[in-house]
Amino acid sequence: MGGRPSSPLDKQQRQHLKGQVDTLLRNFLPCYRGQLAASVLRQISRELGPQEPAGSQLLRSKKLPRVREHRGPLTQLRGHPPRWQPIFCVLRGDGRLEWFSHKEEYENGGHCLGSTALTGYTLLTSQREYLRLLDALCPESLGDHTQEEPDSLLEVPVSFPLFLQHPFRRHLCFSAATREAQHAWRLALQGGIRLQGTVLQRSQAPAARAFLDAVRLYRQHQGHFGDDDVTLGSDAEVLTAVLMREQLPALRAQTLPGLRGAGRARAWAWTELLDAVHAAVLAGASAGLCAFQPEKDELLASLEKTIRPDVDQLLRQRARVAGRLRTNIRGPLESCLRREVDPQLPRVVQTLLRTVEASLEAVRTLLAQGMDRLSHRLRQSPSGTRLRREVYSFGEMPWDLALMQTCYREAERSQGRLGQLAAPFGFLGMQSLVFGAQDLAQQLMADAVATFLQLADQCLTTALNCDQAAQRLERVRGRVLKKFKSDSGLAQRRFIRGWGLCIFLPFVLSQLEPGCKKELPEFEGDVLAVGSQALTTEGIYEDVIRGCLLQRIDQELKKTLGANDVSCTLDGCLEVPWEQEGAAPNLNLVSSFLAGRQAFTDFLCLPAKSSANWILAASLLSCSCFRSGFHRDSPVFLVQLAEGLSHSLETVSSHSVWSFQPTPRQ
Repeated sequence: MGGRPSSPLDKQQRQHLKGQVDTLLRNFLPCYRGQLAASVLRQISRELGPQEPAGSQLLRSKKLPRVREHRGPLTQLRGHPPRWQPIFCVLRGDGRLEWFSHKEEYENGGHCLGSTALTGYTLLTSQREYLRLLDALCPESLGDHTQEEPDSLLEVPVSFPLFLQHPFRRHLCFSAATREAQHAWRLALQGGIRLQGTVLQRSQAPAARAFLDAVRLYRQHQGHFGDDDVTLGSDAEVLTAVLMREQLPALRAQTLPGLRGAGRARAWAWTELLDAVHAAVLAGASAGLCAFQPEKDELLASLEKTIRPDVDQLLRQRARVAGRLRTNIRGPLESCLRREVDPQLPRVVQTLLRTVEASLEAVRTLLAQGMDRLSHRLRQSPSGTRLRREVYSFGEMPWDLALMQTCYREAERSQGRLGQLAAPFGFLGMQSLVFGAQDLAQQLMADAVATFLQLADQCLTTALNCDQAAQRLERVRGRVLKKFKSDSGLAQRRFIRGWGLCIFLPFVLSQLEPGCKKELPEFEGDVLAVGSQALTTEGIYEDVIRGCLLQRIDQELKKTLGANDVSCTLDGCLEVPWEQEGAAPNLNLVSSFLAGRQAFTDFLCLPAKSSANWILAASLLSCSCFRSGFHRDSPVFLVQLAEGLSHSLETVSSHSVWSFQPTPRQ
């Protein structure tokens, strides 16, 4: 465990890595520019096109997502030679993990001993499982680890371990004092990993969508067609993962034999070397994307001005070229779909449905229980502290990791089965898929909670007694559950369509690559005549294949769900996982360096000026109105209006949190 790389990164090695990053950016940025144009065209066409007949019924929560700050004592395996040492660990609201020598150092604002972003990490709570993973890193030296003294530190049983493993970074080994502390840290760390991993997928901005599409196209040009978890993280982190995967075989062959030590000590040294390489690549990718930012700002502004006036002409030309392309590739495409996709599609759709259906049913159960508790508490104690605490707990339900864990576990149950079904198609993105289902569950819970509190504000008045108010809340409960059922069904269809595309589209493209792409040059003239970089023959070609795949998926959905409202238009073909409607687009998102992750203090999932919002702030601040003598039978906690008091929430929150809009993953 205590080994170090025999040759740390020197100036020449850093220079070599810089050259690799420069080459990556030089090849990637042209793809990115093209996808920025295509994404702006897509956004404008959606704004001007027909809206969905059955839109969302629930109010849209604006408070998603965030993590609660979590802190407490742990022990960590660190140092050279490594040994278990006590630390004070803090999971920040932005998902960053920090550790200090002791609690006082943290409270006094001292420097941390270390910190890391949780993007890409996997959490293990089994020491045996972690040791097997460590052994697999250097299988050629198995059997030697018993001779290495530092390894004995991991041989000693750890009662409540927390191992954070990363494919390209140094492993972090922690241990909690009790099982309860281990459980709390496990929930917090898993929440931080998911939150940091899906920052791009949840973004509403066309620039984020363009970046993900550009990564996919870049990798396809490199011969990689399977979808995987490389797109988890910020844009700089994604490009770093792409380059690390490209360089890993050569790096392993060149440096692993020269590492000192044997067995697990050698594996530990290998992770330290990877960590140094990863840090150098990440710094270069961040600098390159930062340098590209001014150009991107200008390009987005220019695209908006040039595309919007000509959008009708662009869409007509796209439709004409798509029709001709569809005719040319229909034979090979239909043959591929019948031979490869159709036999597996029913099982894939049914497994996707079970995954998301079980998770959302768990959300519905928790939601109904929460609303029932409010009505029950209202009848028992309409103006007491316990009632105010119940309202606060209800508003916090989407962010309560222990409570939501029931829903999150349901999203994980079919992971193994679905992975087996999707693997033959080159799909290795099961972690992204599970994160998508969990984000969806949290989003719908947040929307339902916000809707209930808003409707409660509208229907309750001080003229009602407790029983009357409780009866009205029960009617609101029924309305919210109906709205939830509608939105849940719509979300399930979007989830299945989007992830069905992620599983099958890259595979079909790879199967058609040798022959059908030869047809594209004859359409170049028609596309170039338009004079817009928003249209490319390759983009139209993929849209055609995407549309045919979605027809297949929709037909299977109709059989499975018995639905008659599953549509498949070209715009619908562009739907992808995590897509959320109704938010104003931000054309100029900068996701690099975790941009867009901003702290906010109004952390309750409530309307800005709702009386329920005010009551929560007031109850936590011991507002004087709650010390006054209200009539016991008057549910004033929900109906007391206080204009302009929303700022009081700023003094309530002790957590640093992020604010994002969940959106698609392509």
